[in-house]
Amino acid sequence: MNLKFLISYDGSLYKGSQKQPNNQTVEDKLLKAFKRINIETKIILSGRTDKDVHATGQVFNCIIPDFWTDFAKLKATLNQQLPSSIRIHHIKKVADDFHSRFHAKKRVYRYLVTTKNITAFNNNFITQVRNIDEKKIKEAIKEFIGVHDFEYFHKQGSDKDITIREVYDTKFYKYKDIYIFKFTANSYLRSQIRLMVGFLLKISEGKLSIEDLKTQLRKEKNIHRLPALANGLYLAKVIY
Repeated sequence: MNLKFLISYDGSLYKGSQKQPNNQTVEDKLLKAFKRINIETKIILSGRTDKDVHATGQVFNCIIPDFWTDFAKLKATLNQQLPSSIRIHHIKKVADDFHSRFHAKKRVYRYLVTTKNITAFNNNFITQVRNIDEKKIKEAIKEFIGVHDFEYFHKQGSDKDITIREVYDTKFYKYKDIYIFKFTANSYLRSQIRLMVGFLLKISEGKLSIEDLKTQLRKEKNIHRLPALANGLYLAKVIY
């Protein structure tokens, strides 16, 4: 039977989400946990996250033997086999043709920054900046909404031929001492969000302008190619 899993993980401990020869990815640890309970399967992630990028709402699906009817027991058993940095939160039976990547309609990411001093306990989970101009960012972040060619907002060397993506919504808000960038889109290019946030932070600093952002979105000039650090980025939710 085909099962859909909702998971979270601390990306700072892994070389990304997708299986690699080094065996140091989230998928590698999941497959190892399944194997420990005698399940040989193939995992289909909703999308890949890079090294140091976290997830609070990653989704994957895989085929599990039919006798595993007690999903609460399966979740508890797998969580016992997994490192504490990866947690399974929910398991649901889905149609045989369900595909966690191809059937996803929207993906929500959040990026966290703070102007407070970083501590030993949050260093891997939030990016520190000197100051934030909320007004500038709130105005500029809206420019990403819509259909754009993000060729100048993706990592060079990526294997994507089509660089057009649709961003459905963007938000920038503050929660206590944390500033949050929120993006909702159908899908993203490699490092796209980090490059967008990097540009927005330069606007906040006064080193770039909204006109510069519009110019780069129109692909008239490649002005800024430095992504924000990976540790502030979270895959928050996948919508089907």
